[in-house]
Amino acid sequence: MSQDQSPLMQVQDLRIEYLTAGAPFRAVRDVSFDINRNEVLGLAGESGCGKSTIAYGLMRLHKPPALIRQGQILFEGRDVLAFDDAALRAWRWSEVSMVFQSAMNSLNPVMTVLGQFSDMLNAHQKTARARVIIRTAEMLEMVGIPAERMHAYPHQLSGGMRQRVALALALTLRPKLIIMDEPTTALDVVVQREILQEVLRLRSELGFSVLFITHDLALMAQISDRIGIMKEGEIVEIGDTNQIVNAPQHDYTRTLWEAMPVLEQAEASESEAAHVP
Repeated sequence: MSQDQSPLMQVQDLRIEYLTAGAPFRAVRDVSFDINRNEVLGLAGESGCGKSTIAYGLMRLHKPPALIRQGQILFEGRDVLAFDDAALRAWRWSEVSMVFQSAMNSLNPVMTVLGQFSDMLNAHQKTARARVIIRTAEMLEMVGIPAERMHAYPHQLSGGMRQRVALALALTLRPKLIIMDEPTTALDVVVQREILQEVLRLRSELGFSVLFITHDLALMAQISDRIGIMKEGEIVEIGDTNQIVNAPQHDYTRTLWEAMPVLEQAEASESEAAHVP
């Protein structure tokens, strides 16, 4: 039997607005794209361009004054916008999960790591405490955290460990898609690389897809199969990473790349300055 080659998720003409005292603000403007099976799709653009609005829209996490005005979000052919509350609860985490920008904000500060795994597991399938402990230990060790840290509170963990816990939570029910919204923003570059290498290793083992959202093009280019570029609520260009990096077609994409500092030039300038009498 041949492997299913159809897109995992299809987004068609998605429009998301925020209601204001005046005219509604259109944050996402008729956006369309696919997420393929077992791929990393990067979504990049400057702050405020609508990246996170799309992420929350795909999970249907928006609350008023945000509204999805039109479009379709199809997951394996099912219309996510038609899900009732029960179907939506069953779909989240088990088929699509999300790693948020700040793990300190997304984790409950008054619950241990074990408590947070227990809450999530029991929300989807009643699980005996002994099994919760075993599953928590398995998931923590999968992302490189010693099992005994399950008894720690979020403030007792480093930023990198908190983000690994958030990743482990997102993977616990073996979803087919993980949405990562600026997951490494508050981390130093060494920890960023460790987290991203962990994501790629786990994707290879478990076969999930990733929507990776960031404003950092260089970081995105390291892990993405394809990249979409957003500007003012629209995707202005989407293509294979190699094409977006080496032969961008849109002026805005080229501008983004030109705005990035080049390490070799910076080092040369510092060397020249050091020899000025």
